Amino acid sequence: MSVTALRALLPSRADYRAVPRTWRGDLLAGITVGILALPLALAFGVSSGAGAESGLITAIIAGIVAAVFGGSNVQVSGPTGAMVVVLAPIMAAQGTGALAVICLLAGVMVLLAGILRLGRTISYIPWPVIEGFTFGIAVIIFLQQVPTATATRPGESNNAAISAAQALVTASWPTLGWSLLLVSVVVVIMLVTPRVAPRLPGSLLAIAVTGVLAWSTGMPVGVIGELPSGLPAPALPRLDLPSGASLLAPALAVAALAAIESLLAARVAASISDTGPYDADRELVGQGLASLASGLFGGLPATGAIARTAVSIRAGARTRVAAIVHGLLLLAIVLVGATVVSHIPLAALAGVLMVTSCRMIDPSTVRAVLGSTRSDAVVFVITALVTVSVDLIYAVLIGLLAAGFFALRQLAAASGVHREELPGPAQAGDERIAVFRLEGALFFGAAERMLERVSALRDIEVVVIRMSQLQILDATGAQVISELIISLERRGITVLVKGIQPQHFGVAERVGVMASLRHQNHLFDDLVAAAAHARSHVARAAA
Repeated sequence: MSVTALRALLPSRADYRAVPRTWRGDLLAGITVGILALPLALAFGVSSGAGAESGLITAIIAGIVAAVFGGSNVQVSGPTGAMVVVLAPIMAAQGTGALAVICLLAGVMVLLAGILRLGRTISYIPWPVIEGFTFGIAVIIFLQQVPTATATRPGESNNAAISAAQALVTASWPTLGWSLLLVSVVVVIMLVTPRVAPRLPGSLLAIAVTGVLAWSTGMPVGVIGELPSGLPAPALPRLDLPSGASLLAPALAVAALAAIESLLAARVAASISDTGPYDADRELVGQGLASLASGLFGGLPATGAIARTAVSIRAGARTRVAAIVHGLLLLAIVLVGATVVSHIPLAALAGVLMVTSCRMIDPSTVRAVLGSTRSDAVVFVITALVTVSVDLIYAVLIGLLAAGFFALRQLAAASGVHREELPGPAQAGDERIAVFRLEGALFFGAAERMLERVSALRDIEVVVIRMSQLQILDATGAQVISELIISLERRGITVLVKGIQPQHFGVAERVGVMASLRHQNHLFDDLVAAAAHARSHVARAAA
Protein backbone atom coordinates (compact mmCIF):
# COMPACT_ATOMS: atom_id res chain seq x y z
CA MET A 1 0.00 0.00 0.00
CA SER A 2 1.32 3.43 -0.93
CA VAL A 3 1.94 6.15 1.65
CA THR A 4 -0.87 8.25 0.16
CA ALA A 5 -3.36 5.37 0.40
CA LEU A 6 -2.32 4.65 3.98
CA ARG A 7 -2.62 8.31 4.94
CA ALA A 8 -6.20 8.35 3.62
CA LEU A 9 -7.10 5.76 6.26
CA LEU A 10 -5.85 7.94 9.14
CA PRO A 11 -7.36 10.99 10.90
CA SER A 12 -6.59 14.42 9.50
CA ARG A 13 -7.28 18.08 10.23
CA ALA A 14 -9.98 18.02 7.59
CA ASP A 15 -12.10 15.90 9.97
CA TYR A 16 -12.56 18.94 12.22
CA ARG A 17 -12.56 21.75 9.66
CA ALA A 18 -16.26 22.50 10.24
CA VAL A 19 -16.10 22.37 14.06
CA PRO A 20 -15.86 26.20 14.56
CA ARG A 21 -19.27 26.46 12.86
CA THR A 22 -20.92 23.31 14.22
CA TRP A 23 -19.58 22.83 17.75
CA ARG A 24 -22.80 23.91 19.48
CA GLY A 25 -24.90 21.40 17.54
CA ASP A 26 -22.25 18.72 18.00
CA LEU A 27 -22.13 19.32 21.76
CA LEU A 28 -25.93 19.13 22.12
CA ALA A 29 -26.09 16.03 19.92
CA GLY A 30 -23.33 14.32 21.90
CA ILE A 31 -25.10 14.95 25.21
CA THR A 32 -28.42 13.77 23.78
CA VAL A 33 -27.12 10.54 22.35
CA GLY A 34 -24.95 9.94 25.42
CA ILE A 35 -28.05 10.02 27.64
CA LEU A 36 -29.81 7.65 25.26
CA ALA A 37 -26.80 5.33 25.10
CA LEU A 38 -26.48 4.86 28.87
CA PRO A 39 -29.39 2.44 29.40
CA LEU A 40 -28.67 0.69 26.11
CA ALA A 41 -25.01 0.16 26.98
CA LEU A 42 -25.95 -1.28 30.35
CA ALA A 43 -28.64 -3.49 28.86
CA PHE A 44 -26.48 -4.82 26.03
CA GLY A 45 -23.66 -5.55 28.45
CA VAL A 46 -25.94 -7.58 30.71
CA SER A 47 -27.64 -9.34 27.80
CA SER A 48 -24.31 -10.40 26.28
CA GLY A 49 -23.35 -12.21 29.45
CA ALA A 50 -20.29 -10.05 30.02
CA GLY A 51 -21.94 -7.66 32.49
CA ALA A 52 -23.12 -4.05 32.54
CA GLU A 53 -19.55 -2.81 33.05
CA SER A 54 -18.47 -4.25 29.70
CA GLY A 55 -21.32 -2.49 27.94
CA LEU A 56 -20.32 0.87 29.42
CA ILE A 57 -16.64 0.34 28.61
CA THR A 58 -17.53 -0.42 25.00
CA ALA A 59 -19.67 2.68 24.64
CA ILE A 60 -16.91 4.86 26.12
CA ILE A 61 -13.68 3.43 24.71
CA ALA A 62 -14.93 2.09 21.38
CA GLY A 63 -17.22 5.08 20.92
CA ILE A 64 -14.35 7.56 21.17
CA VAL A 65 -11.80 5.51 19.19
CA ALA A 66 -14.23 4.80 16.34
CA ALA A 67 -15.23 8.46 16.22
CA VAL A 68 -11.62 9.58 15.85
CA PHE A 69 -10.41 6.92 13.41
CA GLY A 70 -13.63 5.93 11.59
CA GLY A 71 -14.67 6.93 8.09
CA SER A 72 -18.00 8.55 8.95
CA ASN A 73 -18.36 12.09 10.23
CA VAL A 74 -21.38 11.33 12.40
CA GLN A 75 -21.36 7.60 13.18
CA VAL A 76 -21.92 6.67 16.84
CA SER A 77 -20.39 3.33 17.81
CA GLY A 78 -20.68 1.03 20.80
CA PRO A 79 -22.43 -2.17 21.88
CA THR A 80 -25.38 -3.15 19.70
CA GLY A 81 -28.17 -5.69 19.72
CA ALA A 82 -26.84 -7.57 16.72
CA MET A 83 -23.46 -8.05 18.37
CA VAL A 84 -25.13 -9.23 21.56
CA VAL A 85 -27.02 -11.83 19.55
CA VAL A 86 -23.70 -13.24 18.31
CA LEU A 87 -21.81 -12.85 21.58
CA ALA A 88 -24.35 -14.37 23.98
CA PRO A 89 -24.01 -17.97 22.75
CA ILE A 90 -20.22 -17.56 22.44
CA MET A 91 -19.99 -16.35 26.04
CA ALA A 92 -22.20 -19.25 27.17
CA ALA A 93 -19.97 -21.77 25.39
CA GLN A 94 -16.51 -20.24 25.92
CA GLY A 95 -16.95 -18.28 29.13
CA THR A 96 -16.31 -14.59 29.78
CA GLY A 97 -12.57 -15.24 29.86
CA ALA A 98 -12.61 -15.62 26.09
CA LEU A 99 -14.19 -12.20 25.53
CA ALA A 100 -10.95 -10.20 25.39
CA VAL A 101 -9.30 -12.66 22.98
CA ILE A 102 -12.33 -12.67 20.67
CA CYS A 103 -12.45 -8.88 20.83
CA LEU A 104 -8.80 -8.54 19.88
CA LEU A 105 -8.91 -11.16 17.12
CA ALA A 106 -12.06 -9.66 15.62
CA GLY A 107 -10.54 -6.19 15.83
CA VAL A 108 -7.46 -7.31 13.92
CA MET A 109 -9.63 -8.96 11.24
CA VAL A 110 -11.77 -5.86 10.73
CA LEU A 111 -8.66 -3.65 10.71
CA LEU A 112 -7.04 -5.82 8.02
CA ALA A 113 -10.25 -5.73 5.97
CA GLY A 114 -10.03 -1.94 5.94
CA ILE A 115 -6.34 -1.91 5.05
CA LEU A 116 -7.02 -4.38 2.22
CA ARG A 117 -9.74 -2.07 0.86
CA LEU A 118 -12.65 -4.47 1.32
CA GLY A 119 -15.07 -1.81 2.53
CA ARG A 120 -17.10 -1.48 -0.65
CA THR A 121 -18.14 -5.13 -0.56
CA ILE A 122 -21.13 -4.07 1.57
CA SER A 123 -22.74 -2.71 -1.60
CA TYR A 124 -23.11 -6.30 -2.83
CA ILE A 125 -25.56 -7.22 -0.05
CA PRO A 126 -29.12 -6.91 -1.44
CA TRP A 127 -31.78 -4.89 0.36
CA PRO A 128 -34.05 -7.90 1.18
CA VAL A 129 -31.10 -9.66 2.84
CA ILE A 130 -30.35 -6.59 4.99
CA GLU A 131 -33.99 -6.19 6.02
CA GLY A 132 -34.43 -9.90 6.73
CA PHE A 133 -31.24 -9.85 8.77
CA THR A 134 -32.48 -6.83 10.76
CA PHE A 135 -35.91 -8.40 11.33
CA GLY A 136 -34.35 -11.61 12.62
CA ILE A 137 -32.00 -9.73 14.94
CA ALA A 138 -34.92 -7.80 16.41
CA VAL A 139 -36.79 -11.03 17.12
CA ILE A 140 -33.75 -12.60 18.80
CA ILE A 141 -33.09 -9.52 20.97
CA PHE A 142 -36.69 -9.63 22.19
CA LEU A 143 -36.53 -13.36 22.93
CA GLN A 144 -33.22 -13.01 24.74
CA GLN A 145 -34.84 -10.61 27.23
CA VAL A 146 -37.61 -13.02 28.21
CA PRO A 147 -35.62 -14.73 31.03
CA THR A 148 -34.57 -11.41 32.56
CA ALA A 149 -38.06 -9.95 32.18
CA THR A 150 -39.57 -12.95 33.96
CA ALA A 151 -36.88 -13.26 36.66
CA THR A 152 -35.79 -16.68 35.44
CA ARG A 153 -32.61 -18.27 34.16
CA PRO A 154 -32.10 -18.70 30.41
CA GLY A 155 -32.81 -22.20 29.11
CA GLU A 156 -30.07 -24.62 28.12
CA SER A 157 -30.73 -24.31 24.40
CA ASN A 158 -28.59 -22.00 22.24
CA ASN A 159 -31.68 -21.10 20.21
CA ALA A 160 -33.25 -17.90 21.57
CA ALA A 161 -36.85 -19.05 21.06
CA ILE A 162 -36.34 -22.45 22.71
CA SER A 163 -34.31 -20.89 25.53
CA ALA A 164 -37.08 -18.35 26.20
CA ALA A 165 -39.67 -21.13 26.33
CA GLN A 166 -37.51 -23.18 28.70
CA ALA A 167 -37.13 -20.13 30.96
CA LEU A 168 -40.87 -19.44 31.07
CA VAL A 169 -41.53 -22.95 32.36
CA THR A 170 -39.50 -22.18 35.49
CA ALA A 171 -41.18 -18.83 36.24
CA SER A 172 -42.71 -18.49 39.71
CA TRP A 173 -44.69 -15.97 41.70
CA PRO A 174 -44.29 -13.43 43.24
CA THR A 175 -40.94 -12.56 41.61
CA LEU A 176 -42.52 -12.99 38.17
CA GLY A 177 -45.18 -10.42 39.02
CA TRP A 178 -42.69 -7.83 40.29
CA SER A 179 -40.48 -8.20 37.22
CA LEU A 180 -43.39 -7.96 34.80
CA LEU A 181 -44.61 -4.87 36.62
CA LEU A 182 -41.28 -3.12 36.07
CA VAL A 183 -41.18 -4.21 32.42
CA SER A 184 -44.70 -2.87 31.92
CA VAL A 185 -43.80 0.49 33.47
CA VAL A 186 -40.78 0.77 31.17
CA VAL A 187 -42.84 -0.09 28.09
CA VAL A 188 -45.57 2.43 28.94
CA ILE A 189 -43.10 5.25 29.63
CA MET A 190 -41.10 4.57 26.46
CA LEU A 191 -44.27 4.51 24.35
CA VAL A 192 -45.91 7.56 25.91
CA THR A 193 -42.86 9.86 26.27
CA PRO A 194 -42.29 10.49 22.52
CA ARG A 195 -45.91 11.64 22.18
CA VAL A 196 -46.07 13.78 25.34
CA ALA A 197 -42.49 15.10 25.56
CA PRO A 198 -40.54 14.23 22.39
CA ARG A 199 -37.36 15.87 23.66
CA LEU A 200 -37.11 13.67 26.74
CA PRO A 201 -35.16 10.39 26.44
CA GLY A 202 -37.89 7.86 27.19
CA SER A 203 -35.53 4.98 27.94
CA LEU A 204 -33.55 6.97 30.52
CA LEU A 205 -36.75 8.28 32.12
CA ALA A 206 -38.11 4.73 32.31
CA ILE A 207 -34.92 3.48 33.95
CA ALA A 208 -35.00 6.31 36.49
CA VAL A 209 -38.67 5.77 37.42
CA THR A 210 -38.39 2.00 37.79
CA GLY A 211 -35.15 2.34 39.71
CA VAL A 212 -36.74 4.68 42.23
CA LEU A 213 -39.85 2.50 42.39
CA ALA A 214 -37.90 -0.69 43.05
CA TRP A 215 -35.57 0.96 45.60
CA SER A 216 -38.30 2.78 47.53
CA THR A 217 -40.61 -0.24 47.81
CA GLY A 218 -37.91 -2.82 48.39
CA MET A 219 -39.02 -5.00 45.49
CA PRO A 220 -37.35 -8.43 45.45
CA VAL A 221 -35.89 -8.00 41.97
CA GLY A 222 -32.36 -8.36 40.62
CA VAL A 223 -30.26 -5.24 40.06
CA ILE A 224 -27.11 -4.49 38.09
CA GLY A 225 -24.94 -4.64 41.17
CA GLU A 226 -21.71 -2.90 42.06
CA LEU A 227 -19.85 -1.14 39.28
CA PRO A 228 -16.30 0.26 39.38
CA SER A 229 -16.08 4.02 39.80
CA GLY A 230 -13.70 4.32 36.86
CA LEU A 231 -12.23 2.50 33.90
CA PRO A 232 -10.05 -0.55 34.51
CA ALA A 233 -6.43 -0.51 33.46
CA PRO A 234 -5.80 -1.91 29.98
CA ALA A 235 -4.39 -5.42 29.93
CA LEU A 236 -3.47 -8.02 27.34
CA PRO A 237 -5.28 -11.33 27.78
CA ARG A 238 -3.40 -14.56 28.24
CA LEU A 239 -3.36 -16.39 24.93
CA ASP A 240 -1.95 -19.79 24.06
CA LEU A 241 -1.99 -21.34 20.61
CA PRO A 242 -4.64 -24.07 21.19
CA SER A 243 -7.18 -21.73 22.83
CA GLY A 244 -6.51 -19.01 20.26
CA ALA A 245 -7.13 -21.44 17.41
CA SER A 246 -10.42 -22.57 18.96
CA LEU A 247 -11.60 -18.95 19.10
CA LEU A 248 -10.79 -18.12 15.47
CA ALA A 249 -14.21 -19.19 14.17
CA PRO A 250 -16.18 -17.20 16.79
CA ALA A 251 -13.89 -14.21 16.20
CA LEU A 252 -14.47 -14.42 12.46
CA ALA A 253 -18.24 -14.40 13.00
CA VAL A 254 -17.91 -11.36 15.28
CA ALA A 255 -15.64 -9.58 12.79
CA ALA A 256 -17.98 -10.23 9.88
CA LEU A 257 -20.94 -8.88 11.81
CA ALA A 258 -18.98 -5.86 13.05
CA ALA A 259 -17.95 -4.98 9.51
CA ILE A 260 -21.40 -5.49 8.00
CA GLU A 261 -23.32 -3.61 10.68
CA SER A 262 -20.83 -0.73 10.87
CA LEU A 263 -20.80 -0.18 7.11
CA LEU A 264 -24.60 -0.38 6.95
CA ALA A 265 -24.89 2.18 9.73
CA ALA A 266 -22.38 4.49 8.01
CA ARG A 267 -24.25 4.18 4.73
CA VAL A 268 -27.57 5.00 6.40
CA ALA A 269 -25.98 7.98 8.16
CA ALA A 270 -24.66 9.34 4.86
CA SER A 271 -28.09 8.97 3.27
CA ILE A 272 -30.01 10.86 5.97
CA SER A 273 -27.56 13.70 6.58
CA ASP A 274 -25.68 16.34 4.63
CA THR A 275 -22.44 15.78 6.52
CA GLY A 276 -20.57 14.38 3.54
CA PRO A 277 -19.87 10.86 2.28
CA TYR A 278 -18.24 8.14 4.32
CA ASP A 279 -15.03 6.26 3.60
CA ALA A 280 -15.90 2.56 3.89
CA ASP A 281 -12.31 1.38 4.20
CA ARG A 282 -11.43 3.93 6.84
CA GLU A 283 -14.61 3.01 8.70
CA LEU A 284 -13.39 -0.57 8.93
CA VAL A 285 -10.01 0.62 10.18
CA GLY A 286 -11.73 2.73 12.84
CA GLN A 287 -14.04 -0.07 13.95
CA GLY A 288 -11.15 -2.53 14.06
CA LEU A 289 -9.12 -0.20 16.27
CA ALA A 290 -12.20 0.42 18.43
CA SER A 291 -12.66 -3.31 19.07
CA LEU A 292 -8.96 -3.67 19.86
CA ALA A 293 -9.11 -0.82 22.38
CA SER A 294 -12.37 -2.08 23.87
CA GLY A 295 -10.92 -5.57 24.30
CA LEU A 296 -7.87 -4.23 26.15
CA PHE A 297 -10.15 -2.53 28.69
CA GLY A 298 -12.55 -5.46 29.09
CA GLY A 299 -15.28 -4.29 26.72
CA LEU A 300 -17.23 -5.88 23.89
CA PRO A 301 -16.52 -5.78 20.14
CA ALA A 302 -17.66 -2.49 18.67
CA THR A 303 -19.99 -1.73 15.78
CA GLY A 304 -21.70 1.32 14.39
CA ALA A 305 -25.13 1.85 15.95
CA ILE A 306 -27.77 2.90 13.42
CA ALA A 307 -30.38 4.10 15.93
CA ARG A 308 -27.94 6.13 18.04
CA THR A 309 -26.37 7.61 14.92
CA ALA A 310 -29.78 8.69 13.64
CA VAL A 311 -30.62 10.30 17.00
CA SER A 312 -27.31 12.16 16.97
CA ILE A 313 -27.92 13.49 13.45
CA ARG A 314 -31.44 14.65 14.31
CA ALA A 315 -30.05 16.39 17.42
CA GLY A 316 -27.67 18.44 15.29
CA ALA A 317 -24.48 16.39 14.86
CA ARG A 318 -22.35 17.52 11.93
CA THR A 319 -18.87 16.29 12.83
CA ARG A 320 -17.28 13.44 14.77
CA VAL A 321 -17.07 15.71 17.82
CA ALA A 322 -20.64 14.67 18.68
CA ALA A 323 -19.68 10.98 19.01
CA ILE A 324 -16.59 11.94 21.05
CA VAL A 325 -18.76 14.00 23.44
CA HIS A 326 -21.13 11.04 23.76
CA GLY A 327 -18.25 8.85 24.98
CA LEU A 328 -16.91 11.51 27.36
CA LEU A 329 -20.36 12.02 28.89
CA LEU A 330 -20.67 8.29 29.59
CA LEU A 331 -17.20 8.35 31.16
CA ALA A 332 -18.29 11.20 33.44
CA ILE A 333 -21.37 9.23 34.48
CA VAL A 334 -19.20 6.24 35.37
CA LEU A 335 -16.83 8.41 37.40
CA VAL A 336 -19.50 10.16 39.46
CA GLY A 337 -22.64 8.02 39.28
CA ALA A 338 -21.58 4.38 39.45
CA THR A 339 -23.34 3.87 42.78
CA VAL A 340 -26.67 5.12 41.46
CA VAL A 341 -26.37 3.05 38.28
CA SER A 342 -25.72 -0.11 40.29
CA HIS A 343 -29.30 0.00 41.68
CA ILE A 344 -30.99 -0.17 38.27
CA PRO A 345 -33.28 -3.25 38.08
CA LEU A 346 -32.34 -5.84 35.46
CA ALA A 347 -36.00 -6.21 34.50
CA ALA A 348 -36.07 -2.53 33.54
CA LEU A 349 -33.13 -3.03 31.20
CA ALA A 350 -34.94 -6.01 29.66
CA GLY A 351 -37.95 -3.78 29.06
CA VAL A 352 -35.78 -1.17 27.34
CA LEU A 353 -34.34 -3.77 24.97
CA MET A 354 -37.77 -5.27 24.26
CA VAL A 355 -39.08 -1.89 23.15
CA THR A 356 -35.86 -1.21 21.24
CA SER A 357 -36.15 -4.52 19.39
CA CYS A 358 -39.74 -3.75 18.38
CA ARG A 359 -38.66 -0.34 17.07
CA MET A 360 -36.03 -2.02 14.91
CA ILE A 361 -38.86 -3.49 12.83
CA ASP A 362 -40.41 -0.94 10.48
CA PRO A 363 -43.80 -2.33 9.33
CA SER A 364 -43.81 -0.14 6.21
CA THR A 365 -40.40 -1.50 5.19
CA VAL A 366 -41.50 -5.10 5.77
CA ARG A 367 -44.63 -4.51 3.67
CA ALA A 368 -42.51 -2.90 0.93
CA VAL A 369 -40.16 -5.89 0.75
CA LEU A 370 -42.91 -8.49 0.86
CA GLY A 371 -44.92 -6.60 -1.74
CA SER A 372 -42.07 -5.91 -4.17
CA THR A 373 -41.39 -9.16 -6.01
CA ARG A 374 -41.88 -12.80 -5.12
CA SER A 375 -38.14 -13.49 -5.20
CA ASP A 376 -37.34 -10.54 -2.90
CA ALA A 377 -40.05 -11.67 -0.48
CA VAL A 378 -38.62 -15.20 -0.43
CA VAL A 379 -35.08 -13.89 0.20
CA PHE A 380 -36.37 -11.69 3.05
CA VAL A 381 -38.25 -14.57 4.71
CA ILE A 382 -35.37 -17.04 4.29
CA THR A 383 -32.85 -14.59 5.77
CA ALA A 384 -35.10 -13.76 8.72
CA LEU A 385 -35.88 -17.43 9.48
CA VAL A 386 -32.23 -18.52 9.29
CA THR A 387 -31.21 -15.57 11.48
CA VAL A 388 -33.64 -16.60 14.21
CA SER A 389 -33.24 -20.36 13.94
CA VAL A 390 -29.58 -20.87 13.00
CA ASP A 391 -26.98 -18.10 12.96
CA LEU A 392 -26.54 -14.50 11.82
CA ILE A 393 -23.55 -15.11 9.58
CA TYR A 394 -25.15 -18.16 7.99
CA ALA A 395 -28.25 -16.03 7.48
CA VAL A 396 -26.33 -13.45 5.46
CA LEU A 397 -24.56 -16.13 3.43
CA ILE A 398 -27.74 -18.08 2.71
CA GLY A 399 -29.59 -14.85 1.96
CA LEU A 400 -26.87 -13.87 -0.52
CA LEU A 401 -27.04 -17.32 -2.15
CA ALA A 402 -30.82 -17.10 -2.45
CA ALA A 403 -30.63 -13.58 -3.86
CA GLY A 404 -27.93 -14.65 -6.31
CA PHE A 405 -30.01 -17.62 -7.45
CA PHE A 406 -33.04 -15.45 -8.19
CA ALA A 407 -30.90 -12.77 -9.85
CA LEU A 408 -29.30 -15.34 -12.17
CA ARG A 409 -32.69 -16.84 -12.94
CA GLN A 410 -34.07 -13.44 -13.88
CA LEU A 411 -30.99 -12.70 -15.97
CA ALA A 412 -31.35 -16.02 -17.77
CA ALA A 413 -35.05 -15.33 -18.37
CA ALA A 414 -34.17 -11.96 -19.90
CA SER A 415 -31.77 -13.64 -22.31
CA GLY A 416 -33.03 -14.99 -25.60
CA VAL A 417 -32.35 -16.92 -28.79
CA HIS A 418 -34.53 -15.60 -31.61
CA ARG A 419 -34.76 -16.82 -35.18
CA GLU A 420 -35.13 -14.04 -37.74
CA GLU A 421 -35.43 -13.51 -41.47
CA LEU A 422 -32.50 -12.95 -43.82
CA PRO A 423 -31.98 -9.32 -44.82
CA GLY A 424 -33.04 -8.13 -48.27
CA PRO A 425 -35.51 -9.64 -50.76
CA ALA A 426 -36.27 -13.33 -50.34
CA GLN A 427 -34.38 -15.67 -52.62
CA ALA A 428 -34.65 -19.30 -53.55
CA GLY A 429 -33.03 -21.51 -50.91
CA ASP A 430 -33.51 -19.05 -48.02
CA GLU A 431 -35.60 -21.69 -46.24
CA ARG A 432 -32.40 -23.72 -45.86
CA ILE A 433 -30.67 -20.88 -43.95
CA ALA A 434 -31.36 -20.14 -40.27
CA VAL A 435 -30.33 -16.86 -38.65
CA PHE A 436 -30.33 -16.82 -34.85
CA ARG A 437 -29.94 -13.61 -32.83
CA LEU A 438 -28.48 -14.02 -29.34
CA GLU A 439 -29.37 -11.26 -26.91
CA GLY A 440 -29.06 -10.48 -23.23
CA ALA A 441 -26.63 -12.70 -21.33
CA LEU A 442 -25.23 -15.98 -22.54
CA PHE A 443 -23.78 -17.44 -19.35
CA PHE A 444 -24.00 -20.77 -17.59
CA GLY A 445 -27.62 -20.14 -16.64
CA ALA A 446 -28.85 -19.55 -20.21
CA ALA A 447 -26.39 -21.40 -22.44
CA GLU A 448 -28.17 -24.77 -22.34
CA ARG A 449 -31.40 -23.22 -23.60
CA MET A 450 -29.61 -21.81 -26.65
CA LEU A 451 -27.94 -25.17 -27.29
CA GLU A 452 -31.28 -27.01 -27.22
CA ARG A 453 -32.97 -24.48 -29.50
CA VAL A 454 -30.35 -24.47 -32.26
CA SER A 455 -29.56 -28.20 -32.04
CA ALA A 456 -33.18 -29.00 -32.86
CA LEU A 457 -32.79 -27.66 -36.43
CA ARG A 458 -33.79 -29.90 -39.35
CA ASP A 459 -33.38 -29.47 -43.14
CA ILE A 460 -30.97 -26.58 -42.68
CA GLU A 461 -27.67 -26.18 -44.56
CA VAL A 462 -26.32 -22.91 -43.09
CA VAL A 463 -26.70 -21.35 -39.64
CA VAL A 464 -25.79 -17.72 -38.98
CA ILE A 465 -25.24 -16.91 -35.30
CA ARG A 466 -25.63 -13.18 -34.57
CA MET A 467 -23.76 -12.11 -31.43
CA SER A 468 -23.85 -8.31 -31.79
CA GLN A 469 -26.81 -8.00 -29.35
CA LEU A 470 -25.17 -10.18 -26.70
CA GLN A 471 -24.39 -8.14 -23.58
CA ILE A 472 -22.76 -10.78 -21.36
CA LEU A 473 -20.68 -13.75 -22.46
CA ASP A 474 -18.84 -15.92 -19.94
CA ALA A 475 -16.60 -18.93 -20.47
CA THR A 476 -19.51 -21.37 -20.22
CA GLY A 477 -21.47 -19.47 -22.85
CA ALA A 478 -18.47 -19.35 -25.18
CA GLN A 479 -17.88 -23.08 -24.65
CA VAL A 480 -21.52 -23.84 -25.54
CA ILE A 481 -21.19 -21.81 -28.76
CA SER A 482 -18.00 -23.71 -29.60
CA GLU A 483 -19.66 -27.08 -28.94
CA LEU A 484 -22.69 -26.02 -30.98
CA ILE A 485 -20.55 -25.06 -33.97
CA ILE A 486 -18.67 -28.37 -33.82
CA SER A 487 -21.92 -30.33 -33.51
CA LEU A 488 -23.56 -28.54 -36.46
CA GLU A 489 -20.47 -28.87 -38.64
CA ARG A 490 -20.40 -32.61 -37.99
CA ARG A 491 -23.96 -32.77 -39.30
CA GLY A 492 -22.83 -31.02 -42.47
CA ILE A 493 -24.30 -27.65 -41.51
CA THR A 494 -22.07 -24.66 -42.23
CA VAL A 495 -21.90 -22.17 -39.34
CA LEU A 496 -21.23 -18.46 -39.79
CA VAL A 497 -20.66 -16.17 -36.80
CA LYS A 498 -21.50 -12.49 -37.06
CA GLY A 499 -20.79 -9.56 -34.77
CA ILE A 500 -18.63 -10.73 -31.87
CA GLN A 501 -18.24 -7.62 -29.71
CA PRO A 502 -14.72 -6.46 -28.82
CA GLN A 503 -15.21 -7.15 -25.09
CA HIS A 504 -16.26 -10.74 -25.89
CA PHE A 505 -13.61 -11.47 -28.48
CA GLY A 506 -10.93 -12.48 -25.98
CA VAL A 507 -12.97 -15.10 -24.12
CA ALA A 508 -14.45 -16.40 -27.39
CA GLU A 509 -10.99 -16.86 -28.89
CA ARG A 510 -9.47 -18.43 -25.76
CA VAL A 511 -12.33 -20.91 -25.33
CA GLY A 512 -12.19 -21.93 -29.00
CA VAL A 513 -15.15 -20.35 -30.81
CA MET A 514 -13.01 -19.20 -33.75
CA ALA A 515 -11.04 -22.46 -33.89
CA SER A 516 -14.28 -24.45 -34.15
CA LEU A 517 -15.31 -22.67 -37.38
CA ARG A 518 -14.67 -24.55 -40.63
CA HIS A 519 -12.87 -21.52 -42.05
CA GLN A 520 -11.76 -18.18 -40.66
CA ASN A 521 -13.72 -16.48 -43.46
CA HIS A 522 -16.87 -17.62 -41.64
CA LEU A 523 -16.44 -14.82 -39.10
CA PHE A 524 -18.28 -11.60 -40.15
CA ASP A 525 -18.86 -8.07 -38.90
CA ASP A 526 -21.79 -7.33 -41.24
CA LEU A 527 -25.07 -9.27 -41.50
CA VAL A 528 -25.56 -8.49 -45.18
CA ALA A 529 -22.15 -9.99 -45.99
CA ALA A 530 -22.89 -13.04 -43.79
CA ALA A 531 -26.26 -13.55 -45.54
CA ALA A 532 -24.65 -13.29 -48.99
CA HIS A 533 -22.05 -15.87 -48.00
CA ALA A 534 -24.76 -18.19 -46.64
CA ARG A 535 -26.78 -17.91 -49.88
CA SER A 536 -23.69 -18.68 -51.92
CA HIS A 537 -23.21 -21.90 -49.91
CA VAL A 538 -26.80 -22.97 -50.58
CA ALA A 539 -26.49 -22.10 -54.26
CA ARG A 540 -23.31 -24.15 -54.65
CA ALA A 541 -24.88 -27.11 -52.91
CA ALA A 542 -27.91 -26.99 -55.22
CA ALA A 543 -25.80 -26.73 -58.40
